[in-house]
Amino acid sequence: MRTESPPPIRLVDYRPPAFLVDEVYLTFELKPSATRVKAKLKVRRNGEHAEPLKFNGERLTAISVAIDGRALTQGEHAIDGEFLTIPDTPDAFTLETEVEIDPDANKALDGLYMSAGRFCTQCEAEGFRKITFWPDRPDVLSRFTVRIEADNSFARLLANGNLMETGPLPGGRHFAVWNDPFPKPCYLFALVAGELDVLEDKLVTMSGRTIDLRIYVDPGMAPRAAYAMDALKRSMKWDEDAFGREYDLDLFMIVAVRDFNFGAMENKGLNIFNSSLLLADPATATDMDFERIESVVAHEYFHNWTGDRVTCRDWFQLCLKEGLTVFRDQSFSADMRGHAVQRIKDVKALRARQFAEDQGPLAHPVRPTSYLKIDNFYTATIYEKGAEVIRMLKTLIGPDAFRAGMDLYFERWDGHATTVEEFIRCFAEVSDKDLTAFFTWYEQAGTPNVTLSSRYDEARGELTLELAQETAPTPGQPTKRPLPIPVTIGLLDGDGRTQAFLRDGQALDETVIVLDGERTTVTLTGVDERPVVSALRGFSAPVKLVSNAEARDRYILLAGDPDLFNRWEAGQELARALILGRATGQADEVGEERYAEAVGRALADQAADPAFKALLLALPSEPDLALAMNPADPAAIHDAREALRTRLALHLSDELKRLHSGLQEIGEFSPDAAGAGRRALRNAALELMAANPRSEIGELAAGHYQAAANMTDTMGGLLALTLIGGELYEKALTDFYGRWKSEPLVIDKWFAAQARDPDEGALGRVMALTAHPAFEAKNPNRLRALVSTFANFNPVRFHDPSGASYRFLADQILATDGFNPMTAARLVEPLGGWRRYKPELGALMRAELERILAAPGLSKNVFELVSRALGEKEPTQP
Repeated sequence: MRTESPPPIRLVDYRPPAFLVDEVYLTFELKPSATRVKAKLKVRRNGEHAEPLKFNGERLTAISVAIDGRALTQGEHAIDGEFLTIPDTPDAFTLETEVEIDPDANKALDGLYMSAGRFCTQCEAEGFRKITFWPDRPDVLSRFTVRIEADNSFARLLANGNLMETGPLPGGRHFAVWNDPFPKPCYLFALVAGELDVLEDKLVTMSGRTIDLRIYVDPGMAPRAAYAMDALKRSMKWDEDAFGREYDLDLFMIVAVRDFNFGAMENKGLNIFNSSLLLADPATATDMDFERIESVVAHEYFHNWTGDRVTCRDWFQLCLKEGLTVFRDQSFSADMRGHAVQRIKDVKALRARQFAEDQGPLAHPVRPTSYLKIDNFYTATIYEKGAEVIRMLKTLIGPDAFRAGMDLYFERWDGHATTVEEFIRCFAEVSDKDLTAFFTWYEQAGTPNVTLSSRYDEARGELTLELAQETAPTPGQPTKRPLPIPVTIGLLDGDGRTQAFLRDGQALDETVIVLDGERTTVTLTGVDERPVVSALRGFSAPVKLVSNAEARDRYILLAGDPDLFNRWEAGQELARALILGRATGQADEVGEERYAEAVGRALADQAADPAFKALLLALPSEPDLALAMNPADPAAIHDAREALRTRLALHLSDELKRLHSGLQEIGEFSPDAAGAGRRALRNAALELMAANPRSEIGELAAGHYQAAANMTDTMGGLLALTLIGGELYEKALTDFYGRWKSEPLVIDKWFAAQARDPDEGALGRVMALTAHPAFEAKNPNRLRALVSTFANFNPVRFHDPSGASYRFLADQILATDGFNPMTAARLVEPLGGWRRYKPELGALMRAELERILAAPGLSKNVFELVSRALGEKEPTQP
């Protein structure tokens, strides 16, 4: 058990680095258990700083330390478990160090480690200090030259930048020298060495330069990288068109790695990807896999300018690269997949993860003010809410000013590390707007609650809209300031047609109202009949909106709102009210039937996109519903949601069967939006049919599984059988494993499907699977597929009244913390929301958090999140 709390790192304590490293020459003598790293650093004192040199270094066995060619004595330097300290140095000098590290023993998967017999690195956020002594912070930018030496069995020797030289060495070894001409922080350093196949292509940029593109994968897997290569080329062209950003090196590389804590990493010129987000073909990957590959490939490539060429001054500015780049990849995906469908998916993800984060003890601003381990702040708030803030900025200043602000940002800060303040200043300058109040979005945690009330004066043809905002207290921030909230408004008539209006004398069919104080009132004139208000169109701000609209209005919006996001949202709000009503003992069977009829009419709309219809069929998730119920009762929510699913399945039985039979795959598989949309609707219809108690549905789902010609339909059948259970489900599980046991990424899906099993014996099944020969606890993908899926996506079984599932998760956290603290910390979140649940459940969850906190040798990663979840050691606003 920890006897004292580690000191936090605080934004207010930021000081520029005492020393800068302009050039670095690294030599790696690669051996799995004894790699030697020689570093030659051109160091200079930064300004008038007079303090000793203090460079980070962890898990390093020091061999030598020298300055300007002279070896330092023991009295001239000190090395402990975290730092190399040299009390007296010249103002400019060459520092040479040699260390030994053990990549094979590195199961934390940060720094330099082994994966499937290959060397690989992950240096963000603080992994480089496990490779060599270095000022491991993002505001030290250096030009890297890297020499790699290894046995010939490690055929590919890769690093950042341009390949300068290769050749043989004595003793069956060889070498490669790489140079990156662009200064970068050490977190963007990358190295990979091993036997790899490569898929190659080329791209001609906007200025006529030819770029070599290479994707390195496991032997035999190159064909599965074809879609990633296509996505890369499309994203490079899109960034030129949308932001004027051209790639700068002559070579761009991606490497697929099986053992990886993250999804992917944007190392300059050498992206490293979790293989689950790079490899795909129709037989082994679902449409969701293709979609995520497209998005993540674009995201990591876009980092070349928003993260690499312009980087963050310190880790508190993490949203400066991540939130901005998520906005860019979402915009790309919208152009590729359809704006309305993509927006709905992005908002679903935001609400599922970030809204939950904002409602719990782990709530933090988009730019945090303190942390113990920055690894813990790669969160939905930083990424998804950070993207929403960028989207609001574009809405408030307009697309032309936004583009001009981005151009100024790149021009001013290329090659530098900067801050969110400087980013926002660029937009204030080009738009000539005071964005001081807008910056509050970066400093304040919590999801604002916006109330909208409307009054219609028929005689005057006037509609008065009153908006008000309130944000609940969050840890360390008991008092909240008003935020500038753009609320996009449109009006419909009683038949669902667009109704024009006047605002300040201007004829409009849509307007943006900026709620920039606690409340505001706007009057629209020229409104010919009682309107139906379509508010927060396109989800124009990351808020919770409550209005005084009647259920009748929501049905009109569901049937005809030209804003497809709000059409989907109206359906979600209707379903949410019905489910929560039943969960609290106020079932509305008439309302449930009316809702089923409305969904049926929406399905019959021949003009609607199949992908959009698939989203309409999906009811709000149980975790989403739990956020709207205080205190949350997972069992009651599950039963109420299942009751509505069953009613829909019975009422829409014929239409669902028609969709299922009429959307069968015809012709060659295509991962494009149109093909994916048809498959999504067919599988959504099957999933809903699984709620039909009639026995023949099981046979239909089994037939769907057996006849599937691609992994999307295979998983559609298997997940439907998961909901049905019984012998057909067990038979499909056995068949699936037999067919795909040699494909790790596919077997991850097998584990995840069982983790979602709603049967009462789900926990027993999951615990048994941890002993399965294919379960690899030290592989993050496999651990997440089983343990994280169960805890996050099977709420009715995770929240078993006995508390056994909570104990199981706590045991997994403690076991994983022993070798991979980063992955262990990411398992804490399902327990962190204990205050939101019924007291008897919350008490059991809290007890497990206390048990974790009391464990000896707990990592900083897990300690920080558990203590925050318990309400201890929470940072406060400075």
